[in-house]
Amino acid sequence: MKRDKKGKGAAQNGGLLAAVPQRSFGDRLLKDFKGNWSLYLMVLIPVTYLIIFCYIPMTGIQLAFKEYRVSDGIWGSPWVGLYNFKRFFKSYKFVMLLKNTILINVYSLVVGFPIPIIFALMLNYLRMKKFKKTIQMLSYAPYFISTVVMSGMIIIFLDPNTGVINKVLELLGFEAMNFMGEAKYFKSIYVWSSVWQGMGWASIIYIAALSGVDYQLHEAAIVDGASKLQRIFHVDLPSIKPTIIMLLILQIGSLMSVGFEKVFLLQNQLNMSSSDVLSTYVYRVGLVDNDYGYSTAVGLFNSLINMFLLISANMIAKRTTNESLW
Repeated sequence: MKRDKKGKGAAQNGGLLAAVPQRSFGDRLLKDFKGNWSLYLMVLIPVTYLIIFCYIPMTGIQLAFKEYRVSDGIWGSPWVGLYNFKRFFKSYKFVMLLKNTILINVYSLVVGFPIPIIFALMLNYLRMKKFKKTIQMLSYAPYFISTVVMSGMIIIFLDPNTGVINKVLELLGFEAMNFMGEAKYFKSIYVWSSVWQGMGWASIIYIAALSGVDYQLHEAAIVDGASKLQRIFHVDLPSIKPTIIMLLILQIGSLMSVGFEKVFLLQNQLNMSSSDVLSTYVYRVGLVDNDYGYSTAVGLFNSLINMFLLISANMIAKRTTNESLW
């Protein structure tokens, strides 16, 4: 009898709950807006920016499948299907562009990704505060140099006649070299100058993550007789592993995106075989040759590869380390 009464009461309560009218999403949104209108107003500005400058321009992607004519406009130009993509894949520059883009980015990833981590770990173990702050300031400073100025500095420093690097080589008994005139040096110049410029700034995230490591773990390791190197491998790195994986996934996701400005400014006819990448090729065929449909197809191909790499890197990281972006 008790069970029956209990079941009957639950049924009655369920009926009462079911009878309560559920408010629509619009009503709930309106109520929330009235209570937090100032927050919605703050969000409105970045959302408007994204819509105007990111989402509306995406309608231009259709140019990749059209033969663009200025007189007809984007919407009136005739469709050509995958013709622009086939044209790019059959181009004699396709292999060279893909090779240069991948090699520069893989080189940057292999060299540029671990160095900020190592630098942050070294700074974390410095105990002289003034010296530590000085090192941080000197390492952050190059990041604020504009790409144009940085490229000009590189060209001046590597000049075969008046460059500082060649003057030092001559003092050491070596012959002056035209670094910017030989294709084999371009990738190293691009990558190592980028490492020097961005190493300090990239280490900020890792320094912040290391500051959150519980010092009791270090104390326990010290009591057990662990050296600094052992503490790095068994305390610091496991603690900042989520941060490392997140940044690695993001960097792999942009593997095909070489910075256009710096490559373009350092590029010349002598190193073109090593410096010509997808972004500079898109600029050349799109804005210089006015072949908008073809350049859009090349850019879309690059974006699709980046999206595939990002999703793949996220899935691999989730399965192997249980850490991921989503």
